[in-house]
Amino acid sequence: HSQIHKLPAPCPLSERHLMDVRLGELPMWLTTCDFSPRGLLEGVQKGEANYYNKYINVKRGGAAGISMLLAGYCVLSYSWNYQHIKCNRWRKYH
Repeated sequence: HSQIHKLPAPCPLSERHLMDVRLGELPMWLTTCDFSPRGLLEGVQKGEANYYNKYINVKRGGAAGISMLLAGYCVLSYSWNYQHIKCNRWRKYH
């Protein structure tokens, strides 16, 4: 049997997520964002809560959320220490 997919009712541009915004609507969507320190802090907290609910706080979770967090830490740590690692690479050990 075929299902009829109804499109969701259009919501205001300011309430849409970035992935739901069309490319032509992007400049107008950016003007609705709050770039004050408080707005940025709220955005970071909301993103952290979304990540936690999607990958960590699940009923039947795996190691995906923790491993992504660990991999991100490893990449960040490597990028912070890259200059030091690059200098050690050219040393000769006797």
